[in-house]
Amino acid sequence: MSMTLIDYLQLNPVVFLGFCTLIGLSVGSFINVVAYRLPVMLDRDWKSQCRELLEMSPAEEEAQVFNLSHPRSRCPECGHPIRIRENIPVISFLLLRGRCAACSQPISMRYPIVEATTGLLSLAVAWHFGVSWETVAALFLTWALIALSLIDFDHQILPDSIVLPTLWLGLLLSLFGIFTDAQGAIIGAAAGYLSLWSVFQLFRLVTGKQGMGYGDFKLLALFGAWLGWQSLFQIILVSSLVGAIVGVSLILFMGRDRSIPIPFGPYLATAGWISLLWGEQINRLYFTWAGI
Repeated sequence: MSMTLIDYLQLNPVVFLGFCTLIGLSVGSFINVVAYRLPVMLDRDWKSQCRELLEMSPAEEEAQVFNLSHPRSRCPECGHPIRIRENIPVISFLLLRGRCAACSQPISMRYPIVEATTGLLSLAVAWHFGVSWETVAALFLTWALIALSLIDFDHQILPDSIVLPTLWLGLLLSLFGIFTDAQGAIIGAAAGYLSLWSVFQLFRLVTGKQGMGYGDFKLLALFGAWLGWQSLFQIILVSSLVGAIVGVSLILFMGRDRSIPIPFGPYLATAGWISLLWGEQINRLYFTWAGI
């Protein structure tokens, strides 16, 4: 009897884990591109729509192709095109000693950190779920959350072009019972959005200020669709706790201005990812500790 690829990976877990890690490293390199280019693409699109509405002539930049694949990646200092051998995740950074091959200007540490983090988180997902459809789905969700966290940290936006397709995918997965059932996913998506929306409206009514953005509502709805309504309280609790600790630490130890908003998306993403892998164990520990 011939051995299928799935059988081979199940019999060789080291190969499976290594493969997922390498894929994660490669995706991490692409995530760096998405985190930089997608906000620029959105900004150009918004400006183009405004000019069209105001019947203004298009800007010169609109005639230049700018998307996730064009133009080629270049050194921001000297414009040197990044060659394939200079774009191998983590390895190229080490071989180049963290400097541009043409002008020797330092390369941001963010690039290898994102690549390595994506690889390690992909390894954790593969280790946790094994050879299964859950791993395939969880890897995609992990990569989407990393991209969203970076963009929200840099620009305080959570693009619908990432959030909404991922939310719909979670609903579709629920039809096959992956992570949750359809009823739990539908209720979770609605409850996730409405819970933060209600907090937002109450906060604005009391203070006259906006405490978070609509992207945060959609992100929690995404987790409700993927993990069911049962996960929402845990995600809100963990994200609020982590956000409060990080926010206070930034103000006390790094002198961050209190008036500068702190994006909530990365904390939601972190809490949701933790719940994806260990949500049931956390709930059991909580109920055991509470004596329920």
